[in-house]
Amino acid sequence: MFREGGGGLIFKTPTYWLKGSVARISNERKLAGRCPAIGKPPSAYTHDDWVRIAPSLPCVDNDVDIREVAVRRIGVTVEDWETPWSILHGTAGWLFRGQFLDNPLSKGKLLDMDAAWLERCESR
Repeated sequence: MFREGGGGLIFKTPTYWLKGSVARISNERKLAGRCPAIGKPPSAYTHDDWVRIAPSLPCVDNDVDIREVAVRRIGVTVEDWETPWSILHGTAGWLFRGQFLDNPLSKGKLLDMDAAWLERCESR
């Protein structure tokens, strides 16, 4: 399951999510290079900013930290989701207007992602 939102102590923001099942797992080596310069704090990122940043993850802020890292990639078969449809409904993060990043969501679609982005959920 991929979740975003739910922050706040008194007034909690809505939680949006993507649920699926793991279809494949692979291990890769990737260069953790410099993170793209967006020019604003992550709390102010738009959906387009996240689409630009996600392919570079994991990334680092300083040149001295650039190195090769192990990354576990998974294929997730989409089962269900809940996304905001406007900025008024929630933050425009990775899930927005029926999409995960720039991938339109549909049941049975296979998404490729970093396993670190997900959390385990109980099966029904």
